[in-house]
Amino acid sequence: MKRVAITGIGALTPLGYDFQSSWEALKKGTSGITAISRFDASGLAWKRAGEIKALDLEEFFAIKEMNRLDPFTLYGAFSARMALEDAGLPVNGLEAGVVIGSSRGGITMLEKALLKGRRISPYTMHASTVGMAASFIAQKFGVKGRSLGVSSACASGMHAIGEAYGLIKKGQEKIVLSGGAEAPITRLCIEGYGRAGALSKTDSRFASRPFGSGRDGFVLSEGACVLILEEYKNAVKRKARIYGEIIGYGNIISALHETRPDPNGEIECMGLPLKEAGLLPEEVGLISAHATGTQLGDRIEADAIKEIFGIKVPVTALKSLTGHMLSASGPFEAAAALMCLREGLLPPYPHLKENESGLKISIKGEKIKGGYALVNSFGFGGFCASLALKAEPLI
Repeated sequence: MKRVAITGIGALTPLGYDFQSSWEALKKGTSGITAISRFDASGLAWKRAGEIKALDLEEFFAIKEMNRLDPFTLYGAFSARMALEDAGLPVNGLEAGVVIGSSRGGITMLEKALLKGRRISPYTMHASTVGMAASFIAQKFGVKGRSLGVSSACASGMHAIGEAYGLIKKGQEKIVLSGGAEAPITRLCIEGYGRAGALSKTDSRFASRPFGSGRDGFVLSEGACVLILEEYKNAVKRKARIYGEIIGYGNIISALHETRPDPNGEIECMGLPLKEAGLLPEEVGLISAHATGTQLGDRIEADAIKEIFGIKVPVTALKSLTGHMLSASGPFEAAAALMCLREGLLPPYPHLKENESGLKISIKGEKIKGGYALVNSFGFGGFCASLALKAEPLI
C-alpha cells in the first residue's frame, strides 16, 4: 500500500480568504461569526452566521461562470486553485483525481429559483447538483482522472478525503484534489436548521460555544477547503513541501436516528484509524473534535473521546471561531490539526466558560507535543468519519 501525503492546502473561510490567514486568525482566537447580512433575518430567531464577505471572484471566474454556477462550486474551485499553487502543481492539464464533498450543494441557486416567481433558469438543475464542484474543478483546471462528488451531511468533506486517500493508497492515482465546499447562508437553510432545533439563537459573535455551558446549537457558516493528497514518494521526488501524512481513516454508518448521534458508533469510528495506523490512544497528541455546539452532540462526542483517550489529550473545538461550515469544516480542521502539530501549539478558545466536557480544552492556547492527531467529522443520519494524521516537521 502507498503512503499518502498532504502537499497543498487551499481554504476560504469566515476567518480569511486563504488558509494561512485563516490559520493566523485561529491562533489569535479571532471569531468569524457576524450578524447575517446575506438576507433580511430580522424576523428570524437565528441572527448569526459565518459569512464570506467582500470577496471579488471576477478576477478568477468569467461572468458566465459566475451566473451559471452556485457559490459553493465557485468557493470550491477558488480553494482548489490555491491548493494547487500551494503544492507547486500546474493549474492546467494535471493528471489527478478530484473528490469533493458537499452537504447542501447548490442550495443558493435553488432558493433563488424558487423566489424569483418566474421561469426557472436552464442552469438551475446542473448548478444545484452536489457533484458539480468536483466536475467544475476538473473542467476549470484541466484535471483528468477519477472523480467523485460526495454527500453525507456534515461528514461529506471528510468522507471525500477518505475516498481520495483510498485511491492513492491503492495506487489508482498519484494526486487527488479533495475536500468540501458549502454556501448555505440562505433563508431556507437558516430557518430549516433553526426549526430543527440545531441552531444557536444567541445574538453575539460568541454564539458558537462547543462544550460550553449554555450552548444552544451551532452557527451555520459557509466556506471551502481543498487539500492536495499525493503519493508520498511522488511528493518527495518532485521536492514538494509536505505538511504531513494521512495514516488512518475510519468511516462507518451508525444510523440510530436522523439527527441523534450514536455514542457506540463514534467510539467505533475513532478506533478504526487508530487500528489502521497502529497507534495506541496515548500516542495521539491532539484530537480535533467535531464539536458543533449542540447540547446532545457535544456531550456524546466528549463521552466517546473519554472512553478511548481519557481526559489528558488536548482537544480543539475550532467551530467556536469558524462556525459550522458543514462539509468544509472537516478538511479545514484536518489542515489546522497538522499546523497545530507542526508548530507545537493549540489555538485558543477565548470565550469558553464552564467547560462541561471534562476534556482538556485550552482557553488561552498552549504549547503541545506529539506527532499524531485524530480528526472527527460526524453528520446527521449517523455518518461518522475520523482521520489519523502524522505531521511532517517544519524545516
